[in-house]
Amino acid sequence: MSKKYLFTSESVTEGHPDKVCDAISDSILDTLLKQDPSSRVACETLVSRGLVVVTGEITTNGYAEVEHIVKDTLKEIGYTSNESGMHNEEAKILTFIHPQSNEISQGVDDYDGHEQGAGDQGLMFGYACTETKELMPMPIQIAHRLTEKLAEVRKNGTLPWLKPDGKSQVSIRYEDEKPVAIEQVVIAAQHKDMLEEFGDVKTELSFVNKEIIEHVIEPVLKKFNLPYQNSHIVNGTGRFVEGGPAADAGLTGRKIIVDTYGGYAPHGGGAFSGKDPSKVDRSGAYMARYIAKNVVAPGFAEKCEVQFSYGIGVAEPTSFYVRTFGTGTIPDEKLTKICSEVFPLKPGYIIEHLKLKAPRYLQTSAYGHFGREDDNFTWEKVDMVDELKSAVDERN
Repeated sequence: MSKKYLFTSESVTEGHPDKVCDAISDSILDTLLKQDPSSRVACETLVSRGLVVVTGEITTNGYAEVEHIVKDTLKEIGYTSNESGMHNEEAKILTFIHPQSNEISQGVDDYDGHEQGAGDQGLMFGYACTETKELMPMPIQIAHRLTEKLAEVRKNGTLPWLKPDGKSQVSIRYEDEKPVAIEQVVIAAQHKDMLEEFGDVKTELSFVNKEIIEHVIEPVLKKFNLPYQNSHIVNGTGRFVEGGPAADAGLTGRKIIVDTYGGYAPHGGGAFSGKDPSKVDRSGAYMARYIAKNVVAPGFAEKCEVQFSYGIGVAEPTSFYVRTFGTGTIPDEKLTKICSEVFPLKPGYIIEHLKLKAPRYLQTSAYGHFGREDDNFTWEKVDMVDELKSAVDERN
């Protein structure tokens, strides 16, 4: 008997209040890394109606003009009027930043007699599978492309009445662990008030529904070669005019499932945005994805989950495993040992191997940290396949 079930993931646009916070925190991080690649940054942002609060711990030889960065980031996202959800030039901006604790710093610093350790204790996961060409789970990959498309058609003028805030949700039908159909798509798209133009809510919604299906949903779904029903849900409450920080407070790091695998694989708990790579929440999760992808790409498994953990100030991981859910061509125990020998697992070596001191983090702040085809996403490369194959051959 075949196993059938539905699995759902969601994504949000760059204008979602939580993602606004991620973008501001990562913009500050990038600014400091450009000047001082060894900057220690743990930057948190809160947004609410007309208010931005930036706080955290930063130790750097660089300088960030926080107010300018906040205003520029809001402008780039599209928050340039109170009608959109926030006015970048009128928002009240408060900053509360202090240096990194000396006790944390001494455990992270690389100096004579001490190898760079983890910036905190923590556990992190990586995952890859054969469901998409990017080796990502199908539900989250479609969800990201839908929210990305919402931003694209807003910014290029195709749907000029759209505003920055928005969400997507995608339910995939699985049979025998394989995606076979797109069961349901849900879109929430913030838009300008068009009641004067259309006369009533029903007519306005009908227009929004038609345009979103034609210019967002259909173009994205057609790229994934799965059957789907035309029973999409667009703006289920009828209207979505008031949005962004004016309608909902946002915080850095509150969309960690959106950032990773959409719930399809575990998440260690730590957020990514606003953190420099000495924080293993970020760098460790990137390496875990890198390992999983390099296992799946050459066909060693159809699914691969990687987990490792650290103690603060200690370079060696406290645990490490590779699991393939019965899809592997090599026993998991053997594959775990091989991967621990082939891939760098100490924080300093991870940072060096993936070139994580280079500023590129604003790009990661929306539409997923994984499954992106861009040279800056070094953890998405499959450049260790040959080395992994050689290591496997040596042990056979």
